[in-house]
Amino acid sequence: MIGKRIEQAINEQIKNELYSAYLYLSMAAYFEDQNLPGMAKWMYGQAKEEQEHAMKFFRFIVERGGRVELHAIDKPDFTFESPLSVFEKSLAHEKLVTSLIYKLYEIALEEKDYPAQVMLQWFIEEQVEEEDNVTGVIEMLKMTDGKPYQLLMLDGKLGAR
Repeated sequence: MIGKRIEQAINEQIKNELYSAYLYLSMAAYFEDQNLPGMAKWMYGQAKEEQEHAMKFFRFIVERGGRVELHAIDKPDFTFESPLSVFEKSLAHEKLVTSLIYKLYEIALEEKDYPAQVMLQWFIEEQVEEEDNVTGVIEMLKMTDGKPYQLLMLDGKLGAR
Protein backbone atom coordinates (compact mmCIF):
# COMPACT_ATOMS: atom_id res chain seq x y z
CA MET A 1 0.00 0.00 0.00
CA ILE A 2 1.27 3.44 -0.93
CA GLY A 3 1.49 6.13 1.75
CA LYS A 4 -0.70 9.23 1.40
CA ARG A 5 2.19 11.69 1.33
CA ILE A 6 4.01 9.99 -1.55
CA GLU A 7 0.69 9.35 -3.33
CA GLN A 8 -0.15 13.07 -3.23
CA ALA A 9 3.33 14.03 -4.39
CA ILE A 10 3.23 11.57 -7.30
CA ASN A 11 -0.24 12.78 -8.29
CA GLU A 12 1.24 16.26 -8.49
CA GLN A 13 4.10 14.88 -10.59
CA ILE A 14 1.64 13.30 -13.02
CA LYS A 15 0.33 16.82 -13.62
CA ASN A 16 3.88 18.11 -14.05
CA GLU A 17 4.70 15.41 -16.60
CA LEU A 18 1.53 16.14 -18.56
CA TYR A 19 2.34 19.85 -18.46
CA SER A 20 5.76 18.97 -19.88
CA ALA A 21 4.03 17.14 -22.74
CA TYR A 22 1.83 20.21 -23.32
CA LEU A 23 4.88 22.47 -23.31
CA TYR A 24 6.69 20.29 -25.85
CA LEU A 25 3.59 20.23 -28.06
CA SER A 26 3.56 24.03 -27.90
CA MET A 27 7.20 24.07 -28.92
CA ALA A 28 6.45 21.64 -31.77
CA ALA A 29 3.70 24.00 -32.96
CA TYR A 30 6.22 26.86 -32.99
CA PHE A 31 8.61 24.81 -35.11
CA GLU A 32 5.80 23.81 -37.47
CA ASP A 33 5.00 27.50 -37.86
CA GLN A 34 8.67 28.23 -38.57
CA ASN A 35 8.81 25.48 -41.22
CA LEU A 36 11.32 23.45 -39.20
CA PRO A 37 9.71 19.98 -39.36
CA GLY A 38 12.73 18.17 -37.94
CA MET A 39 12.74 20.23 -34.78
CA ALA A 40 8.95 19.84 -34.58
CA LYS A 41 9.37 16.06 -34.82
CA TRP A 42 12.00 16.17 -32.06
CA MET A 43 9.54 18.04 -29.82
CA TYR A 44 6.69 15.66 -30.69
CA GLY A 45 8.99 12.85 -29.53
CA GLN A 46 9.62 14.71 -26.29
CA ALA A 47 5.89 15.23 -25.76
CA LYS A 48 5.22 11.52 -26.25
CA GLU A 49 7.99 10.64 -23.81
CA GLU A 50 6.52 12.96 -21.17
CA GLN A 51 3.11 11.34 -21.59
CA GLU A 52 4.77 7.96 -21.06
CA HIS A 53 6.42 9.28 -17.90
CA ALA A 54 3.04 10.46 -16.61
CA MET A 55 1.61 7.01 -17.25
CA LYS A 56 4.54 5.36 -15.47
CA PHE A 57 3.69 7.40 -12.36
CA PHE A 58 -0.03 6.71 -12.89
CA ARG A 59 0.53 2.94 -13.05
CA PHE A 60 2.82 3.07 -10.00
CA ILE A 61 0.05 4.57 -7.87
CA VAL A 62 -2.52 2.09 -9.15
CA GLU A 63 -0.23 -0.92 -8.64
CA ARG A 64 0.43 0.18 -5.07
CA GLY A 65 -3.28 0.38 -4.24
CA GLY A 66 -3.45 4.15 -4.31
CA ARG A 67 -5.83 6.57 -5.96
CA VAL A 68 -4.85 8.66 -8.96
CA GLU A 69 -6.15 12.21 -8.74
CA LEU A 70 -5.67 14.21 -11.92
CA HIS A 71 -4.97 17.92 -11.48
CA ALA A 72 -5.59 20.79 -13.91
CA ILE A 73 -2.78 21.48 -16.37
CA ASP A 74 -1.63 25.05 -16.91
CA LYS A 75 -1.47 26.61 -20.36
CA PRO A 76 2.11 26.52 -21.67
CA ASP A 77 3.97 29.35 -23.35
CA PHE A 78 3.38 29.43 -27.08
CA THR A 79 5.46 32.36 -28.29
CA PHE A 80 9.18 31.95 -28.71
CA GLU A 81 11.96 34.15 -30.05
CA SER A 82 14.07 31.65 -31.96
CA PRO A 83 14.91 27.96 -32.21
CA LEU A 84 17.75 28.52 -29.75
CA SER A 85 15.44 30.18 -27.23
CA VAL A 86 13.03 27.23 -27.51
CA PHE A 87 15.75 24.73 -26.65
CA GLU A 88 17.08 26.95 -23.87
CA LYS A 89 13.57 27.03 -22.38
CA SER A 90 13.41 23.27 -22.81
CA LEU A 91 16.65 22.87 -20.86
CA ALA A 92 15.43 25.17 -18.09
CA HIS A 93 12.23 23.14 -17.92
CA GLU A 94 14.14 19.84 -17.75
CA LYS A 95 16.21 21.23 -14.89
CA LEU A 96 12.99 22.12 -13.09
CA VAL A 97 11.66 18.59 -13.64
CA THR A 98 14.93 17.19 -12.30
CA SER A 99 14.49 19.22 -9.10
CA LEU A 100 10.91 17.93 -8.77
CA ILE A 101 12.07 14.33 -9.15
CA TYR A 102 14.73 14.92 -6.48
CA LYS A 103 12.04 16.25 -4.11
CA LEU A 104 9.95 13.14 -4.76
CA TYR A 105 12.96 10.98 -4.00
CA GLU A 106 13.53 12.86 -0.73
CA ILE A 107 9.92 12.17 0.27
CA ALA A 108 10.37 8.49 -0.59
CA LEU A 109 13.49 8.41 1.60
CA GLU A 110 11.74 10.13 4.50
CA GLU A 111 8.74 7.80 4.20
CA LYS A 112 11.00 4.74 3.83
CA ASP A 113 9.07 3.89 0.67
CA TYR A 114 11.54 1.52 -0.96
CA PRO A 115 9.47 0.72 -4.08
CA ALA A 116 9.14 4.46 -4.77
CA GLN A 117 12.89 4.92 -4.34
CA VAL A 118 13.57 2.20 -6.91
CA MET A 119 11.06 3.66 -9.38
CA LEU A 120 12.39 7.18 -8.90
CA GLN A 121 15.96 6.05 -9.51
CA TRP A 122 14.89 5.34 -13.10
CA PHE A 123 13.58 8.91 -13.39
CA ILE A 124 16.78 10.36 -11.94
CA GLU A 125 18.81 8.57 -14.61
CA GLU A 126 16.30 9.63 -17.27
CA GLN A 127 16.69 13.29 -16.29
CA VAL A 128 20.46 13.12 -16.69
CA GLU A 129 19.87 11.87 -20.24
CA GLU A 130 17.19 14.50 -20.95
CA GLU A 131 19.36 17.41 -19.86
CA ASP A 132 22.31 16.04 -21.84
CA ASN A 133 20.23 15.65 -25.02
CA VAL A 134 18.86 19.19 -24.88
CA THR A 135 22.29 20.62 -24.04
CA GLY A 136 23.67 18.88 -27.13
CA VAL A 137 21.04 20.48 -29.36
CA ILE A 138 21.73 23.91 -27.82
CA GLU A 139 25.43 23.54 -28.56
CA MET A 140 24.71 22.56 -32.16
CA LEU A 141 22.32 25.51 -32.55
CA LYS A 142 24.99 27.88 -31.29
CA MET A 143 27.38 26.48 -33.91
CA THR A 144 24.91 27.35 -36.70
CA ASP A 145 25.29 31.01 -35.71
CA GLY A 146 21.84 31.63 -37.17
CA LYS A 147 22.93 30.71 -40.70
CA PRO A 148 19.85 29.35 -42.54
CA TYR A 149 21.69 26.57 -44.39
CA GLN A 150 23.25 25.24 -41.20
CA LEU A 151 19.95 25.58 -39.34
CA LEU A 152 18.21 23.53 -42.05
CA MET A 153 20.91 20.85 -41.86
CA LEU A 154 20.44 20.64 -38.09
CA ASP A 155 16.68 20.51 -38.58
CA GLY A 156 17.15 17.49 -40.86
CA LYS A 157 19.40 15.82 -38.31
CA LEU A 158 16.89 16.33 -35.49
CA GLY A 159 14.11 15.04 -37.73
CA ALA A 160 15.98 11.74 -38.09
CA ARG A 161 15.54 11.09 -34.35
